[in-house]
Amino acid sequence: MITSMLKELKLRKDFFNNDIIDSIYFGGGTPSLIDANLIGEFILYVKENFKVSDDIEITLELNPDDSSIKYLTSLKENQVNRLSIGIQSFNQEDLFLMNRSHTANQSYDTIKMVKDLFDNFSLDLIYGIPHSNIDKWKFNLNEALSFDPPHISSYALTVEDKTILKKQILSGELIPLGELDIEKQYWHMINYLEEINYHNYEFSNFSKPGYYSKNNLGYWGGKAYLGIGPSAHSFDGNMTRSWNVSQNMSYLNSIKKNSLPLSKELLSLKDRFNELIMTGLRTSSGVSTKEIKDKIGEKFVCYLEDNAKKRVLSKDLYWDGDYLHVSKKSKFLSDGIASDLFLINL
Repeated sequence: MITSMLKELKLRKDFFNNDIIDSIYFGGGTPSLIDANLIGEFILYVKENFKVSDDIEITLELNPDDSSIKYLTSLKENQVNRLSIGIQSFNQEDLFLMNRSHTANQSYDTIKMVKDLFDNFSLDLIYGIPHSNIDKWKFNLNEALSFDPPHISSYALTVEDKTILKKQILSGELIPLGELDIEKQYWHMINYLEEINYHNYEFSNFSKPGYYSKNNLGYWGGKAYLGIGPSAHSFDGNMTRSWNVSQNMSYLNSIKKNSLPLSKELLSLKDRFNELIMTGLRTSSGVSTKEIKDKIGEKFVCYLEDNAKKRVLSKDLYWDGDYLHVSKKSKFLSDGIASDLFLINL
């Protein structure tokens, strides 16, 4: 699999043309199961086949149960310079409920080791967990902040199909947290992190100055990105999305034949408009009318300006020059507000 993914990198070396890459991100499944020297080999292949920035950000998602001083040191020696640590919760009961393989003690130990070796790291947290309450969420947030992380990513719990958690909820064994309780946890996080100078630059991401994730900025800003491996998705930054086949053997056999195992989709102008609305409203930058005009046309700007009037009057949205933003009071409703602005028929 590793050999095939490295080969795919070479097969797709013309994807970015002459654009300079400022971020490499090892995510997806559990990349911290991969030997650090193999991670280094990926990085070397990228640098050999693409143009990269001198200050490129290289992030790896790390599970606490995969960490050790030896492994972390080897990651650093192999040019990884940022870690995204999947803490999720410092409460052991929460970890058990979410079927996480690490323990709370492993989380504490991992962060301490990471801080000794890396200046740049992010902690991932989840709010809205069944059986949680505002006090438990405050505990989680305070424990994370005790390590003074440069970056925090925090997401509401999503119950995926075909998981133990989903079965427990369907059977009545677990009762999902109510919307008002989830919103209460969200607002505590927003207000508290804002007070201590973390910038909420994207709905789920908070950063100290100078530590915004380049990967996140690129994704939410609509930049081109290339995904390598089974199921990986790519976007050319304009109108074309592609995704690799998910079945492992099909992927391996295709690469063996020097054939890219992907499908493509050409976005319609309507789809591109809706994506620009969705991604823009989730960020502190907002939706740029200039970008809409340049990428898909003036008439889409007129549609947005007209369709946003009601939400501007209700103070859910506001204009700052040519940028449309969600007001702070309505942040929790960002996705719903965005969907109200979507173009249904072209």
